[in-house]
Parts: sequence; structure tokens; C-alpha cells
Amino acid sequence: MPRPATVITLTPQQRSALESWTRSRTLSQRRVLRAKIILLAADGISSRSSARRLGVTRNTVVGWRQRFADDGIAGLEEAAGRGRKPVITQAQKDRVVALTLRKPDDGSTHWSIRRLAPLTGLSYSSVQRIWKEHGLQPHRSRSFKHSTDPRLEEKVTDVVGLYLHPPEKAVVICVDEKSQIQALDRTQPLLPMRPGQPERRTHDYVRHGTTTLFAGLDIATGQVTGRCYERHRHQEFLRFLEQLARTYTRGQIHLVLDNYSTHTHSQVADWLRRHPRFHLHFTPTSASWLNQVETFFSILQRRAIKRGVFASVADLKRAIHGFLDRWNDECRPFAWVKTPEQILRRANGPRSSESLH
Repeated sequence: MPRPATVITLTPQQRSALESWTRSRTLSQRRVLRAKIILLAADGISSRSSARRLGVTRNTVVGWRQRFADDGIAGLEEAAGRGRKPVITQAQKDRVVALTLRKPDDGSTHWSIRRLAPLTGLSYSSVQRIWKEHGLQPHRSRSFKHSTDPRLEEKVTDVVGLYLHPPEKAVVICVDEKSQIQALDRTQPLLPMRPGQPERRTHDYVRHGTTTLFAGLDIATGQVTGRCYERHRHQEFLRFLEQLARTYTRGQIHLVLDNYSTHTHSQVADWLRRHPRFHLHFTPTSASWLNQVETFFSILQRRAIKRGVFASVADLKRAIHGFLDRWNDECRPFAWVKTPEQILRRANGPRSSESLH
């Protein structure tokens, strides 16, 4: 004799949870089916009608209604020991991880899924899942370099102190040169982007010369003062300092620079003695990322130079100065958030003068 169906009443929270189950694209179909059974029961649909609608037996419907009546939503979860047994053992996973962390014996620098899978007896997708589970990405590589500057702590504290607590009634400007910017022209016209197709260009190009951009970023406003020169010697640097002096006519000026020899030339030192408003602050060696103008250079490279086509150096300069004008019309300062202590904790790793890859 068939079991009588249990009467189901849902709270608003239970109904909301079960309805979310039925809309999920990640839950198993078994759990979605159970949620539908309970929702139909709460709507007063008989077990027989529910079974016909859902394509299951009446006993299945009655059984899950009873489980819900006894244990609520928890009764609809997968029972312990149920479900598909794992196909890949822990030993197999450990072997995949161990092999991945070692270099291949064939002289390659790293593993690929298609070379590792046959060696382990697993499918490509299984190796990929194991890599994802353990956060392994052999195809990726990062470079790093620790500064060996003996005055590392002093310089970091000085420069970051300017960013976080700039002197009153003074201007802090990050200065650097983006040298050897190439005016590259493609050998054939670009093919513009179309729906379903990216912009296309020839792989070969013609060089029309280079220019160097001297730029100073005001950390309080994000305003950039810049000018292109043919070279990047101390003579050009002095001309740029004169431009900054004309731009910022009042108050003390603190310049953040790297350790390029141009910035410490004897004639530059003479100029600074004649202009006591200017004060230089040097970033540590191998730490040019500490200079905020480098962030601006990165934006300029991506937006205006990398994909540009320039028939002459003059075209390149016009593009750079045009970008500068638009930047200054709507610029905002960069937000510096790291304290000197946070930076130095990361910097006190193994010291090396080489870039490791």
C-alpha cells in the first residue's frame, strides 16, 4: 500500500532558499530535483502529480517529502558516503604536484598539460584540475629584484614620507625620463577593429627615430609637466628644471628622482645651489617603482604609444603632448597607501643584484 504523502509547509526563508536551488547552474541535478519536489508539495500538488511532472516515481517524491518534514532543508543534502567516488587518488595528485614542481628531464624549462598528462596516466582535464586545485601555473613567470642600496631604509622612509605627509606650503614632484621612445610606422595601413575581429597590423615596421620625454608629476594634483627632447643628458635635465621653476614660481619644491647620473652631474649641483627652493630626494637603487611618475609613464605607453603609428618623430611628439594636455584636463592624484614599514618588510628578502625569472 503506498505511503501517505506528508503535508509540507514552508517558511519564507525556506522557500527562498529552495527557489535559489532551482535557479542554480552549479548545484547537482539531484539537489535541484529535491528542491522542486518540496516546492510542489508546499503548493499543494499531490505526490502522484509531482512524480509525473518531474519524471520520477511516487515513492521518490514521498521519500523526499518525509526527509524534509523530519530534518528541514538539511534533510535534502547528500547523505554521507553517497555520490560518485573519487576517481583520482591522493597519491596520483601528489605525484602530479611533485612532478610539476621539478623541471622536466627533456631540457624544457617548465611542464605543459599535454606533456605531463601521459607521464601520469591521467587525462589533460584531470591534470588541469589538479593544477587549479593547488594553485599551480607553470606557464606563468614573474621577475623580481631586491635593492642592494645600503641606504635603502633611509631612502624609502624619506620618499614615502613625502607621499604620505608632504611638507606644508611645498610642492612634491616626481621626475623621470622616458627615454628612447620610438616613432614606429607600419609597412602597411592598419586594418581597423570590426565586430568579432580585433585590430590588425603588419608584424614589421619602419623606425623614424626616437625622442625622450622628461616629465614631472605633482603628487597633490596629478598634474604632469612634460617636454620631449632629442637626448637625455644633463643639459636636457637642466632645461627641464628651468621649466619646472617657471611652472612653480613660489614655495619650496621637492623632487623625487632615481639615481641616474644625469641627476647628480656637477652642473646640476651648481644649478641647485643657485636655486635653493629645489630639494632632491632619491629613490633606492633598483627601486624606480617608488617614483609615482613611473605609473604615469605606464599609462602613457599603453594608451598612446604602444599601438600608435607614427610617420615621423614630430608625429610621435604631437601624440605625446596631446595625451599630456588631455591628461591634465581631467587628472587626479594617485593614492599612495603603503607605509615605509610595510615596504621594508617586503624588501628585506634575499638580496640579489640579478633579475630572476
